[in-house]
Amino acid sequence: MKNVTFKQFRYFEALARHGHFGRAAEACSITQPALSMQIKALEEELGAALFERNRRQVRLTSFGEEIALRTRNILRSLDDLEGYARASRGGLMGRLRIGVIPTIAPYLLPSLVADLTRLHDGLDLHVRETLTPKLVQELNEGRLDMAIVALPVSEPSLTETALFTEDFVLVRPRKDEGKPVPSREALREMRLLLLEEGHCFRDQALSFCNRNAHAAQPRDLLDASSLSTLVQMVEAGLGVTLIPEMAVAVETRSASVSIARFTKRQPSRTIGMVWRRTSPLASQLIQISEVVRISATRLRELCKSAAR
Repeated sequence: MKNVTFKQFRYFEALARHGHFGRAAEACSITQPALSMQIKALEEELGAALFERNRRQVRLTSFGEEIALRTRNILRSLDDLEGYARASRGGLMGRLRIGVIPTIAPYLLPSLVADLTRLHDGLDLHVRETLTPKLVQELNEGRLDMAIVALPVSEPSLTETALFTEDFVLVRPRKDEGKPVPSREALREMRLLLLEEGHCFRDQALSFCNRNAHAAQPRDLLDASSLSTLVQMVEAGLGVTLIPEMAVAVETRSASVSIARFTKRQPSRTIGMVWRRTSPLASQLIQISEVVRISATRLRELCKSAAR
């Protein structure tokens, strides 16, 4: 094992995660032949095959699965060591790996990245956009430093800090502008357009309507993969939808739709940051959370003006 390197472990972990040489090489920013050569060298050093290879996929051997478990622990410890080194230098500098859910990323990231780089020019930002369960997994595996999500996440290994509460608005066809805003009970009877399963925003919208997605008829619920598609479906007359307030300015600027606010019970969500309880960057991440809060407050004020 004298010739095994941490870089080889990172390449191995990437290939185990992606199950594909091309995607793993892209994730590691190296060529596919270089990745193959490093994996082969690692297998030779360990004295056993780590992967089963065929033309379509790469699969871990039973030995490879055991090594993968240990490798994740090694890399997590290495990342924590790097974090301690960064924390000891004080201030905010070096690599910061941020995860963001899709119903926040397109709207908050432009202003947040600008604020972070302006206030802390030593930061090397890496951003990952995906669903909450994947972000939690990558946080626990040490592949992310923090994530911006809808709370609660209720993961014992993570610290949660609430940043702000955001209202949802109703998006309906332009022809409905000026009509009374439907009650929660009335909305339950309408054709509601939602994000596909897996998005926490879908669950939040259904919760507001007291509606069970599994009990709904196919005609009642139509799914989309993005808020942009939902708004376009509303414009086409397929139904109505809810979107978070921060998305209003971007998603409705060129769509012929009407925006309305609920008058009685206002649907909303709490946005916050999460990170590992054991993270050595905890004090720095608290500073980051304040920048997120300020960026989001400015964005929300702009969006409130657009929704009036």
